[in-house]
Amino acid sequence: MSIKNSVNTTPKLATPRDTLDRTFSIAPMLDWTDRHYRYFARLMSSKALLYTEMVTTGAILRGKGDYLAYNTAEHPLALQLGGSNAVDLAACAKLAAERGYDEVNLNVGCPSDRVQNGRFGACLMEEPALVAQCVDAMKQVTDIPITVKTRIGIDEQDSYPFLTDFIDTVSAKGCSAFTIHARKAWLQGLSPKENRDIPPLDYDRVYQLKRDYPQLNISINGGIKTLAESKLHLTQLDGVMVGREAYQNPYILAQVDQQLCAIDKPIITRQQVIEQMLPYIEVHLAQGGRLNHITRHMIGLFQGLPGSRGWRRHLSENAHKPNADIGVVLNAAEFVDAAALASDESTLI
Repeated sequence: MSIKNSVNTTPKLATPRDTLDRTFSIAPMLDWTDRHYRYFARLMSSKALLYTEMVTTGAILRGKGDYLAYNTAEHPLALQLGGSNAVDLAACAKLAAERGYDEVNLNVGCPSDRVQNGRFGACLMEEPALVAQCVDAMKQVTDIPITVKTRIGIDEQDSYPFLTDFIDTVSAKGCSAFTIHARKAWLQGLSPKENRDIPPLDYDRVYQLKRDYPQLNISINGGIKTLAESKLHLTQLDGVMVGREAYQNPYILAQVDQQLCAIDKPIITRQQVIEQMLPYIEVHLAQGGRLNHITRHMIGLFQGLPGSRGWRRHLSENAHKPNADIGVVLNAAEFVDAAALASDESTLI
């Protein structure tokens, strides 16, 4: 497996661009699903569709950094874009395709004030014609899938007809895959964190959407914590997207391929995950990176098992130090019970 930290100029895609498997995906999460987390997650599941953090069109087109860099081992990989200017979105989608991304996803679900001020995120549910225009513009310049992640409604506009009007308008321009966060968003009065918990979940509305639009690929997001729950959703829908649980209890990913995607292969142990992360960490350190850039994503690897507290504490207290190296990871693993280290059973399946 390659451990280079930037994309090749002519990458070999792990998944054909028009046949992505969306059975299970990991939600785009700001400050969490960066390239280091995605590499870590990919070690545990070869099938999970990974998403970048939301990246704005302004950052890609006018920012100083390379916001499209990733590791080729991360495929299948989708870029989530934030924006509402069709020309800029098309330019970014074209760049994403050239860099080898497998999908571009438009964010129509984030409720934060900052995002609203930029006229993107969940507030775009009020402008389905604009979203459709943006989708069309992106599809005109690339052959990779253009998808949308959205909510079931916003503020007082949370009726089923409001949702279907949005779906009708956007799908008419060629968007055939939607991920639906099964909560509405309150654009005023709730923080983004509160918007992930306070508005009630309405899974039945997403199920109804799939029944009414059988030709569309519909995935569900929101409140899903176990693979058992995922299996239940998959009896009604095409895909499941898991967010916080896949980050805070990452070893749930170790059985995604076997339980949800019918892949017959051994389940990677936690010890094997650590061992396979070490070369990647060493490359990052050699390039001038800090250990905690990576280990902050590994904190939850032993969630709920004996020794998990010692693992977390040792990484938290030492990985940020200037000369911290892989020895910190190896020493942290010594706090974990040997049986837990070699375990191939997730604590939440």
